[in-house]
Amino acid sequence: MWYGLSSIAARFINYLLTPYLTYTLANKSDYGRMGVIYSAIPLLNVLFTYGFETAYFRFSSKEENKKTIYSTASLSLLISTVFFTLILWMNQTALSKATGLADVPQILQVSIFIIAFDTLTRIPFARLRQEGRPKMFAFVNISNILVNIFFTWFFIGYCPKHATGWVSSFYNPNTNAIVYVVIANLIASIFTLLLLSKEILAIKLQFDTRLWKEMMVYSLPLIIAGMGGMINETFDRLMLQWWLPGNEEYRLSQVGVYNACYKLSILITLFIQAFRMGAEPFFFKQAESENPQRVYARVMKFFVLTISVMFLVVTLYMPIWKRFISDKYWEGLAVVPILLLANMFLGIYYNLSVWYKLGHKTMAGAWITLAGAAITILINYFFIPRFSYMACAWATFFCYGSMMVFSFMWGQKEYRIPYAWRKLVAYMVIVVMLFFIHKGIVYFYSPSWFSLVTGSLLLAVFIWFILLVEKKEFQKLPVVGKYIR
Repeated sequence: MWYGLSSIAARFINYLLTPYLTYTLANKSDYGRMGVIYSAIPLLNVLFTYGFETAYFRFSSKEENKKTIYSTASLSLLISTVFFTLILWMNQTALSKATGLADVPQILQVSIFIIAFDTLTRIPFARLRQEGRPKMFAFVNISNILVNIFFTWFFIGYCPKHATGWVSSFYNPNTNAIVYVVIANLIASIFTLLLLSKEILAIKLQFDTRLWKEMMVYSLPLIIAGMGGMINETFDRLMLQWWLPGNEEYRLSQVGVYNACYKLSILITLFIQAFRMGAEPFFFKQAESENPQRVYARVMKFFVLTISVMFLVVTLYMPIWKRFISDKYWEGLAVVPILLLANMFLGIYYNLSVWYKLGHKTMAGAWITLAGAAITILINYFFIPRFSYMACAWATFFCYGSMMVFSFMWGQKEYRIPYAWRKLVAYMVIVVMLFFIHKGIVYFYSPSWFSLVTGSLLLAVFIWFILLVEKKEFQKLPVVGKYIR
Protein backbone atom coordinates (compact mmCIF):
# COMPACT_ATOMS: atom_id res chain seq x y z
CA MET A 1 0.00 0.00 0.00
CA TRP A 2 2.77 2.43 0.95
CA TYR A 3 4.88 1.73 -2.13
CA GLY A 4 1.87 1.75 -4.42
CA LEU A 5 0.25 4.91 -3.09
CA SER A 6 3.51 6.83 -2.82
CA SER A 7 4.46 5.86 -6.37
CA ILE A 8 1.02 6.81 -7.67
CA ALA A 9 1.15 10.11 -5.77
CA ALA A 10 4.66 10.92 -6.98
CA ARG A 11 3.96 10.10 -10.59
CA PHE A 12 0.57 11.81 -10.56
CA ILE A 13 2.18 14.99 -9.22
CA ASN A 14 4.82 14.67 -11.94
CA TYR A 15 2.12 14.24 -14.59
CA LEU A 16 0.79 17.65 -13.55
CA LEU A 17 3.67 19.01 -15.60
CA THR A 18 1.87 17.72 -18.70
CA PRO A 19 -0.97 20.26 -18.68
CA TYR A 20 1.41 23.00 -17.56
CA LEU A 21 3.86 22.36 -20.41
CA THR A 22 1.28 21.67 -23.12
CA TYR A 23 -0.51 24.92 -22.26
CA THR A 24 2.71 26.92 -21.74
CA LEU A 25 4.98 25.84 -24.59
CA ALA A 26 4.21 27.84 -27.70
CA ASN A 27 5.03 25.12 -30.23
CA LYS A 28 3.95 21.49 -30.43
CA SER A 29 7.41 20.77 -31.82
CA ASP A 30 8.99 21.81 -28.50
CA TYR A 31 6.85 19.29 -26.67
CA GLY A 32 7.91 16.83 -29.34
CA ARG A 33 11.56 17.51 -28.52
CA MET A 34 10.78 16.78 -24.91
CA GLY A 35 9.07 13.54 -25.95
CA VAL A 36 12.12 12.49 -27.96
CA ILE A 37 14.64 13.07 -25.17
CA TYR A 38 12.46 11.37 -22.56
CA SER A 39 12.16 8.41 -24.91
CA ALA A 40 15.93 8.08 -25.16
CA ILE A 41 16.63 8.46 -21.42
CA PRO A 42 14.77 5.28 -20.27
CA LEU A 43 16.48 3.26 -23.00
CA LEU A 44 19.90 4.37 -21.76
CA ASN A 45 18.82 3.84 -18.14
CA VAL A 46 18.39 0.13 -18.93
CA LEU A 47 21.95 -0.04 -20.22
CA PHE A 48 23.33 1.87 -17.22
CA THR A 49 21.57 -0.32 -14.61
CA TYR A 50 21.88 -3.66 -16.56
CA GLY A 51 19.21 -5.43 -14.51
CA PHE A 52 21.03 -5.11 -11.17
CA GLU A 53 17.96 -3.77 -9.37
CA THR A 54 16.04 -7.01 -9.97
CA ALA A 55 19.18 -9.05 -9.29
CA TYR A 56 19.56 -7.25 -5.96
CA PHE A 57 16.07 -8.38 -4.89
CA ARG A 58 16.70 -11.91 -6.11
CA PHE A 59 20.02 -12.46 -4.29
CA SER A 60 19.50 -10.35 -1.17
CA SER A 61 17.05 -12.94 0.20
CA LYS A 62 19.90 -15.43 0.66
CA GLU A 63 21.57 -15.24 4.06
CA GLU A 64 25.11 -15.71 2.76
CA ASN A 65 24.77 -12.64 0.51
CA LYS A 66 23.31 -10.13 2.96
CA LYS A 67 26.61 -8.71 4.20
CA THR A 68 28.15 -7.93 0.83
CA ILE A 69 25.37 -7.64 -1.75
CA TYR A 70 24.59 -3.96 -1.17
CA SER A 71 28.19 -2.80 -1.50
CA THR A 72 28.91 -5.16 -4.39
CA ALA A 73 25.90 -3.98 -6.41
CA SER A 74 26.50 -0.30 -5.60
CA LEU A 75 30.22 -0.35 -6.47
CA SER A 76 29.47 -2.18 -9.71
CA LEU A 77 26.97 0.47 -10.79
CA LEU A 78 29.27 3.31 -9.69
CA ILE A 79 32.19 2.10 -11.81
CA SER A 80 30.06 1.29 -14.84
CA THR A 81 28.19 4.61 -14.60
CA VAL A 82 31.43 6.59 -14.83
CA PHE A 83 32.47 4.48 -17.82
CA PHE A 84 29.15 4.79 -19.70
CA THR A 85 28.88 8.52 -18.96
CA LEU A 86 32.28 9.15 -20.54
CA ILE A 87 31.27 7.15 -23.62
CA LEU A 88 28.06 9.15 -24.07
CA TRP A 89 29.87 12.44 -23.54
CA MET A 90 32.43 11.61 -26.23
CA ASN A 91 29.69 10.61 -28.70
CA GLN A 92 27.37 13.61 -28.43
CA THR A 93 27.42 14.27 -32.18
CA ALA A 94 26.13 10.79 -33.01
CA LEU A 95 23.48 11.04 -30.28
CA SER A 96 22.37 14.44 -31.59
CA LYS A 97 21.84 13.03 -35.07
CA ALA A 98 20.00 9.97 -33.74
CA THR A 99 17.58 12.05 -31.68
CA GLY A 100 17.27 14.95 -34.13
CA LEU A 101 18.33 17.42 -31.45
CA ALA A 102 21.48 18.73 -33.09
CA ASP A 103 20.06 22.26 -32.95
CA VAL A 104 19.78 22.08 -29.14
CA PRO A 105 22.92 20.21 -27.92
CA GLN A 106 22.44 21.38 -24.31
CA ILE A 107 19.45 19.04 -23.94
CA LEU A 108 21.63 16.00 -24.55
CA GLN A 109 24.45 17.21 -22.32
CA VAL A 110 22.14 17.73 -19.35
CA SER A 111 20.34 14.45 -20.04
CA ILE A 112 23.59 12.48 -19.84
CA PHE A 113 24.06 13.65 -16.24
CA ILE A 114 20.41 12.93 -15.41
CA ILE A 115 20.92 9.32 -16.49
CA ALA A 116 24.13 9.07 -14.43
CA PHE A 117 22.66 10.47 -11.20
CA ASP A 118 19.46 8.43 -11.54
CA THR A 119 21.51 5.27 -11.94
CA LEU A 120 23.41 5.93 -8.71
CA THR A 121 20.12 6.08 -6.78
CA ARG A 122 18.77 2.73 -8.04
CA ILE A 123 20.39 0.39 -5.51
CA PRO A 124 19.80 2.74 -2.52
CA PHE A 125 16.12 2.90 -3.57
CA ALA A 126 16.05 -0.88 -3.92
CA ARG A 127 17.56 -1.20 -0.43
CA LEU A 128 14.74 0.88 1.04
CA ARG A 129 12.19 -1.41 -0.60
CA GLN A 130 14.01 -4.61 0.34
CA GLU A 131 14.38 -3.54 3.99
CA GLY A 132 10.71 -2.53 4.21
CA ARG A 133 11.18 1.23 4.67
CA PRO A 134 8.28 2.56 2.61
CA LYS A 135 7.95 5.90 4.43
CA MET A 136 11.49 6.92 3.57
CA PHE A 137 10.99 5.61 0.04
CA ALA A 138 7.83 7.67 -0.31
CA PHE A 139 9.45 10.80 1.14
CA VAL A 140 12.42 10.69 -1.23
CA ASN A 141 10.29 9.79 -4.23
CA ILE A 142 7.76 12.57 -3.73
CA SER A 143 10.46 15.11 -2.80
CA ASN A 144 12.16 14.42 -6.13
CA ILE A 145 8.96 15.19 -8.03
CA LEU A 146 8.17 18.33 -6.04
CA VAL A 147 11.66 19.73 -6.61
CA ASN A 148 11.35 18.93 -10.32
CA ILE A 149 7.99 20.69 -10.58
CA PHE A 150 9.18 23.73 -8.63
CA PHE A 151 12.24 24.31 -10.78
CA THR A 152 10.29 23.63 -13.98
CA TRP A 153 7.85 26.37 -12.98
CA PHE A 154 10.74 28.58 -11.87
CA PHE A 155 12.55 28.34 -15.21
CA ILE A 156 9.48 28.32 -17.48
CA GLY A 157 7.04 30.50 -15.55
CA TYR A 158 9.07 32.84 -13.35
CA CYS A 159 12.40 33.51 -15.07
CA PRO A 160 11.02 34.71 -18.46
CA LYS A 161 9.07 37.43 -16.62
CA HIS A 162 12.05 38.47 -14.46
CA ALA A 163 14.95 38.04 -16.89
CA THR A 164 16.83 40.98 -15.43
CA GLY A 165 18.89 41.42 -12.28
CA TRP A 166 19.88 38.26 -10.42
CA VAL A 167 17.93 36.00 -12.77
CA SER A 168 20.00 37.13 -15.77
CA SER A 169 23.13 35.66 -14.15
CA PHE A 170 21.96 32.10 -14.98
CA TYR A 171 18.94 32.46 -17.28
CA ASN A 172 19.11 33.18 -21.01
CA PRO A 173 15.72 34.00 -22.58
CA ASN A 174 17.04 32.95 -26.01
CA THR A 175 17.68 29.38 -24.86
CA ASN A 176 15.04 26.82 -25.82
CA ALA A 177 12.60 26.28 -22.92
CA ILE A 178 13.07 22.50 -23.06
CA VAL A 179 16.69 22.95 -21.96
CA TYR A 180 15.42 24.40 -18.70
CA VAL A 181 12.92 21.56 -18.33
CA VAL A 182 15.75 19.01 -18.34
CA ILE A 183 17.88 21.23 -16.07
CA ALA A 184 15.03 21.15 -13.54
CA ASN A 185 15.07 17.36 -13.83
CA LEU A 186 18.83 17.30 -13.22
CA ILE A 187 18.47 19.44 -10.08
CA ALA A 188 15.81 17.01 -8.80
CA SER A 189 18.11 14.04 -9.49
CA ILE A 190 20.98 15.64 -7.57
CA PHE A 191 18.62 16.48 -4.70
CA THR A 192 17.47 12.85 -4.57
CA LEU A 193 21.06 11.68 -4.38
CA LEU A 194 21.59 13.99 -1.39
CA LEU A 195 18.46 12.67 0.36
CA LEU A 196 19.83 9.15 -0.05
CA SER A 197 23.25 10.13 1.28
CA LYS A 198 22.85 7.94 4.38
CA GLU A 199 22.30 4.88 2.19
CA ILE A 200 25.15 5.91 -0.11
CA LEU A 201 27.55 6.40 2.82
CA ALA A 202 26.65 2.88 3.96
CA ILE A 203 28.44 1.50 0.90
CA LYS A 204 31.64 -0.22 1.98
CA LEU A 205 34.71 -1.14 -0.04
CA GLN A 206 33.56 -4.77 -0.10
CA PHE A 207 33.27 -6.42 -3.46
CA ASP A 208 32.23 -10.06 -3.61
CA THR A 209 33.48 -11.27 -7.00
CA ARG A 210 31.62 -14.60 -6.77
CA LEU A 211 28.33 -12.89 -5.99
CA TRP A 212 28.88 -10.26 -8.69
CA LYS A 213 29.38 -12.97 -11.33
CA GLU A 214 26.18 -14.72 -10.24
CA MET A 215 24.25 -11.44 -10.36
CA MET A 216 25.62 -10.67 -13.83
CA VAL A 217 24.62 -14.08 -15.16
CA TYR A 218 21.12 -13.52 -13.78
CA SER A 219 20.80 -9.91 -14.91
CA LEU A 220 22.34 -9.92 -18.40
CA PRO A 221 19.20 -11.38 -20.02
CA LEU A 222 17.27 -8.64 -18.21
CA ILE A 223 19.27 -6.07 -20.20
CA ILE A 224 17.94 -7.59 -23.41
CA ALA A 225 14.45 -7.70 -21.94
CA GLY A 226 14.80 -4.16 -20.61
CA MET A 227 16.08 -2.76 -23.91
CA GLY A 228 13.28 -4.51 -25.76
CA GLY A 229 10.82 -3.23 -23.18
CA MET A 230 11.96 0.35 -23.64
CA ILE A 231 11.74 -0.03 -27.43
CA ASN A 232 8.16 -1.14 -26.91
CA GLU A 233 7.37 1.57 -24.35
CA THR A 234 9.07 4.76 -25.51
CA PHE A 235 11.02 4.20 -28.73
CA ASP A 236 7.99 4.88 -30.93
CA ARG A 237 8.52 8.65 -30.45
CA LEU A 238 11.97 8.33 -32.00
CA MET A 239 10.68 6.10 -34.80
CA LEU A 240 7.87 8.57 -35.49
CA GLN A 241 10.46 11.30 -35.90
CA TRP A 242 12.69 9.16 -38.12
CA TRP A 243 10.14 7.65 -40.49
CA LEU A 244 7.35 10.21 -40.79
CA PRO A 245 7.54 12.20 -44.07
CA GLY A 246 7.81 15.98 -43.89
CA ASN A 247 10.21 18.54 -42.50
CA GLU A 248 11.73 18.28 -39.04
CA GLU A 249 9.39 20.82 -37.45
CA TYR A 250 6.32 18.89 -38.67
CA ARG A 251 7.70 15.55 -37.48
CA LEU A 252 8.48 16.95 -34.04
CA SER A 253 4.99 18.49 -33.80
CA GLN A 254 3.43 15.09 -34.53
CA VAL A 255 5.66 13.56 -31.85
CA GLY A 256 4.37 16.28 -29.52
CA VAL A 257 0.71 15.44 -30.27
CA TYR A 258 1.30 11.73 -29.74
CA ASN A 259 3.34 12.28 -26.59
CA ALA A 260 0.65 14.51 -25.05
CA CYS A 261 -2.19 12.10 -25.84
CA TYR A 262 -0.12 9.18 -24.55
CA LYS A 263 -0.20 10.89 -21.15
CA LEU A 264 -3.99 10.41 -21.02
CA SER A 265 -3.44 6.74 -20.28
CA ILE A 266 -2.25 8.11 -16.94
CA LEU A 267 -4.51 6.12 -14.60
CA ILE A 268 -3.61 2.69 -15.91
CA THR A 269 0.04 3.64 -16.39
CA LEU A 270 0.31 4.95 -12.83
CA PHE A 271 -1.35 1.90 -11.37
CA ILE A 272 0.86 -0.50 -13.32
CA GLN A 273 4.05 1.31 -12.34
CA ALA A 274 2.98 1.40 -8.70
CA PHE A 275 1.98 -2.26 -8.85
CA ARG A 276 5.42 -3.20 -10.15
CA MET A 277 7.07 -1.42 -7.21
CA GLY A 278 5.31 -3.58 -4.67
CA ALA A 279 4.78 -6.74 -6.73
CA GLU A 280 8.39 -7.71 -7.48
CA PRO A 281 9.59 -8.12 -3.86
CA PHE A 282 6.12 -9.50 -2.92
CA PHE A 283 6.24 -12.24 -5.57
CA PHE A 284 9.71 -13.35 -4.48
CA LYS A 285 8.65 -13.54 -0.82
CA GLN A 286 5.45 -15.44 -1.67
CA ALA A 287 7.48 -18.05 -3.55
CA GLU A 288 8.64 -19.44 -0.20
CA SER A 289 5.09 -19.79 1.18
CA GLU A 290 2.67 -22.67 0.78
CA ASN A 291 0.80 -22.77 -2.56
CA PRO A 292 2.02 -19.41 -3.93
CA GLN A 293 0.35 -20.11 -7.29
CA ARG A 294 -3.06 -19.54 -5.74
CA VAL A 295 -1.92 -16.15 -4.43
CA TYR A 296 -0.58 -15.16 -7.85
CA ALA A 297 -3.90 -16.11 -9.46
CA ARG A 298 -5.88 -13.97 -6.99
CA VAL A 299 -3.53 -11.03 -7.50
CA MET A 300 -4.06 -11.33 -11.25
CA LYS A 301 -7.85 -11.35 -10.85
CA PHE A 302 -7.98 -8.19 -8.75
CA PHE A 303 -5.44 -6.56 -11.03
CA VAL A 304 -7.56 -7.16 -14.14
CA LEU A 305 -10.70 -5.98 -12.38
CA THR A 306 -8.96 -2.78 -11.31
CA ILE A 307 -7.52 -1.90 -14.72
CA SER A 308 -10.84 -2.73 -16.41
CA VAL A 309 -12.57 -0.16 -14.24
CA MET A 310 -9.76 2.31 -14.95
CA PHE A 311 -10.17 1.80 -18.69
CA LEU A 312 -13.82 2.84 -18.40
CA VAL A 313 -13.01 5.74 -16.08
CA VAL A 314 -10.71 7.24 -18.71
CA THR A 315 -12.61 6.44 -21.91
CA LEU A 316 -16.11 7.25 -20.64
CA TYR A 317 -15.01 10.54 -19.09
CA MET A 318 -12.92 11.77 -22.01
CA PRO A 319 -14.64 15.21 -22.06
CA ILE A 320 -12.99 15.78 -18.68
CA TRP A 321 -9.67 14.04 -19.26
CA LYS A 322 -8.93 15.79 -22.53
CA ARG A 323 -8.74 19.08 -20.62
CA PHE A 324 -5.58 17.64 -19.09
CA ILE A 325 -3.77 18.75 -22.27
CA SER A 326 -4.07 21.85 -24.45
CA ASP A 327 -6.72 21.72 -27.20
CA LYS A 328 -4.01 22.01 -29.86
CA TYR A 329 -3.16 18.38 -29.08
CA TRP A 330 -6.74 17.02 -29.22
CA GLU A 331 -6.33 15.93 -32.83
CA GLY A 332 -4.61 12.81 -31.48
CA LEU A 333 -7.26 11.69 -28.95
CA ALA A 334 -8.15 8.65 -31.06
CA VAL A 335 -4.98 6.92 -29.85
CA VAL A 336 -6.04 7.00 -26.18
CA PRO A 337 -8.37 3.91 -26.04
CA ILE A 338 -5.86 1.90 -28.07
CA LEU A 339 -3.03 2.82 -25.72
CA LEU A 340 -5.17 2.10 -22.66
CA LEU A 341 -5.82 -1.44 -23.90
CA ALA A 342 -2.15 -1.83 -24.75
CA ASN A 343 -1.16 -0.84 -21.22
CA MET A 344 -3.72 -3.27 -19.80
CA PHE A 345 -1.94 -6.03 -21.74
CA LEU A 346 1.41 -4.79 -20.42
CA GLY A 347 0.19 -4.90 -16.82
CA ILE A 348 -1.06 -8.45 -17.27
CA TYR A 349 2.28 -9.37 -18.78
CA TYR A 350 4.07 -8.07 -15.67
CA ASN A 351 1.87 -10.35 -13.58
CA LEU A 352 2.59 -13.31 -15.84
CA SER A 353 6.37 -12.70 -15.79
CA VAL A 354 6.59 -14.19 -12.29
CA TRP A 355 7.21 -17.65 -13.77
CA TYR A 356 10.53 -16.87 -15.44
CA LYS A 357 11.80 -14.58 -12.68
CA LEU A 358 11.23 -17.20 -9.99
CA GLY A 359 12.60 -20.00 -12.13
CA HIS A 360 15.86 -18.22 -13.05
CA LYS A 361 14.72 -18.29 -16.68
CA THR A 362 15.15 -14.60 -17.37
CA MET A 363 16.28 -15.40 -20.91
CA ALA A 364 12.69 -16.42 -21.62
CA GLY A 365 11.59 -12.92 -20.67
CA ALA A 366 14.24 -11.54 -22.99
CA TRP A 367 12.97 -13.59 -25.93
CA ILE A 368 9.37 -12.55 -25.30
CA THR A 369 10.31 -8.89 -25.06
CA LEU A 370 12.46 -9.10 -28.18
CA ALA A 371 9.51 -10.60 -30.06
CA GLY A 372 7.44 -7.63 -28.90
CA ALA A 373 10.19 -5.22 -29.98
CA ALA A 374 10.31 -6.82 -33.43
CA ILE A 375 6.54 -6.35 -33.78
CA THR A 376 6.86 -2.71 -32.67
CA ILE A 377 9.64 -1.93 -35.13
CA LEU A 378 8.03 -3.69 -38.10
CA ILE A 379 4.58 -2.11 -37.68
CA ASN A 380 6.04 1.34 -37.13
CA TYR A 381 8.46 1.04 -40.05
CA PHE A 382 5.80 0.03 -42.57
CA PHE A 383 2.85 2.10 -41.34
CA ILE A 384 4.20 5.36 -39.83
CA PRO A 385 4.77 6.92 -43.29
CA ARG A 386 1.05 6.48 -44.04
CA PHE A 387 -0.74 6.60 -40.68
CA SER A 388 1.59 8.73 -38.53
CA TYR A 389 1.11 8.29 -34.76
CA MET A 390 -1.91 5.98 -35.20
CA ALA A 391 0.60 3.38 -36.38
CA CYS A 392 2.56 3.89 -33.14
CA ALA A 393 -0.56 3.28 -31.05
CA TRP A 394 -1.52 0.09 -32.89
CA ALA A 395 2.09 -1.12 -32.80
CA THR A 396 2.02 -0.75 -29.00
CA PHE A 397 -1.31 -2.60 -28.86
CA PHE A 398 -0.14 -5.59 -30.89
CA CYS A 399 3.26 -5.64 -29.21
CA TYR A 400 1.95 -5.87 -25.64
CA GLY A 401 -0.90 -8.14 -26.67
CA SER A 402 1.54 -10.59 -28.24
CA MET A 403 3.87 -10.48 -25.24
CA MET A 404 0.93 -11.21 -22.92
CA VAL A 405 -0.16 -14.24 -24.98
CA PHE A 406 3.40 -15.57 -25.41
CA SER A 407 4.14 -15.29 -21.69
CA PHE A 408 0.88 -16.95 -20.69
CA MET A 409 1.28 -19.94 -23.03
CA TRP A 410 4.95 -20.46 -22.21
CA GLY A 411 4.53 -19.85 -18.49
CA GLN A 412 1.69 -22.34 -18.07
CA LYS A 413 3.98 -25.06 -19.39
CA GLU A 414 6.88 -24.13 -17.12
CA TYR A 415 5.12 -23.02 -13.92
CA ARG A 416 1.39 -23.60 -13.95
CA ILE A 417 -0.72 -20.98 -12.16
CA PRO A 418 -4.52 -21.43 -12.00
CA TYR A 419 -5.51 -18.14 -13.61
CA ALA A 420 -9.23 -17.76 -14.29
CA TRP A 421 -8.25 -16.61 -17.76
CA ARG A 422 -11.60 -17.13 -19.49
CA LYS A 423 -13.33 -14.92 -16.96
CA LEU A 424 -10.58 -12.29 -17.13
CA VAL A 425 -10.75 -12.16 -20.93
CA ALA A 426 -14.53 -11.80 -20.66
CA TYR A 427 -14.15 -8.80 -18.35
CA MET A 428 -11.87 -7.05 -20.82
CA VAL A 429 -14.19 -7.81 -23.74
CA ILE A 430 -17.13 -6.41 -21.77
CA VAL A 431 -15.40 -3.09 -21.02
CA VAL A 432 -14.47 -2.69 -24.69
CA MET A 433 -18.10 -3.37 -25.65
CA LEU A 434 -19.29 -0.77 -23.12
CA PHE A 435 -16.84 1.72 -24.63
CA PHE A 436 -18.27 1.16 -28.13
CA ILE A 437 -21.85 1.32 -26.82
CA HIS A 438 -21.05 4.68 -25.24
CA LYS A 439 -19.32 5.87 -28.41
CA GLY A 440 -22.37 4.87 -30.46
CA ILE A 441 -24.78 6.68 -28.14
CA VAL A 442 -22.86 9.97 -28.09
CA TYR A 443 -22.45 9.81 -31.87
CA PHE A 444 -26.16 10.66 -32.20
CA TYR A 445 -26.29 13.11 -29.28
CA SER A 446 -22.96 14.55 -28.23
CA PRO A 447 -23.26 17.26 -25.50
CA SER A 448 -20.60 16.77 -22.82
CA TRP A 449 -23.14 16.50 -19.99
CA PHE A 450 -24.97 13.70 -21.81
CA SER A 451 -21.71 11.87 -22.52
CA LEU A 452 -20.74 12.03 -18.83
CA VAL A 453 -24.17 10.90 -17.60
CA THR A 454 -24.33 7.89 -19.95
CA GLY A 455 -20.71 7.09 -19.15
CA SER A 456 -21.47 7.11 -15.42
CA LEU A 457 -24.42 4.76 -15.92
CA LEU A 458 -22.35 2.30 -17.96
CA LEU A 459 -19.53 2.42 -15.39
CA ALA A 460 -22.02 1.77 -12.57
CA VAL A 461 -23.46 -1.18 -14.50
CA PHE A 462 -20.02 -2.74 -14.89
CA ILE A 463 -19.09 -2.25 -11.22
CA TRP A 464 -22.42 -3.76 -10.16
CA PHE A 465 -21.80 -6.67 -12.51
CA ILE A 466 -18.34 -7.53 -11.15
CA LEU A 467 -19.54 -7.18 -7.54
CA LEU A 468 -22.31 -9.63 -8.37
CA VAL A 469 -20.08 -12.14 -10.17
CA GLU A 470 -17.17 -11.86 -7.74
CA LYS A 471 -19.26 -11.51 -4.57
CA LYS A 472 -17.59 -14.41 -2.79
CA GLU A 473 -14.14 -13.14 -3.72
CA PHE A 474 -14.84 -9.64 -2.43
CA GLN A 475 -16.36 -10.98 0.78
CA LYS A 476 -12.94 -12.38 1.67
CA LEU A 477 -11.55 -8.83 1.75
CA PRO A 478 -12.01 -7.35 5.25
CA VAL A 479 -12.33 -3.78 3.99
CA VAL A 480 -14.93 -4.54 1.32
CA GLY A 481 -16.61 -7.72 2.54
CA LYS A 482 -18.67 -6.18 5.34
CA TYR A 483 -20.40 -3.85 2.84
CA ILE A 484 -21.50 -6.51 0.33
CA ARG A 485 -22.52 -9.47 2.49
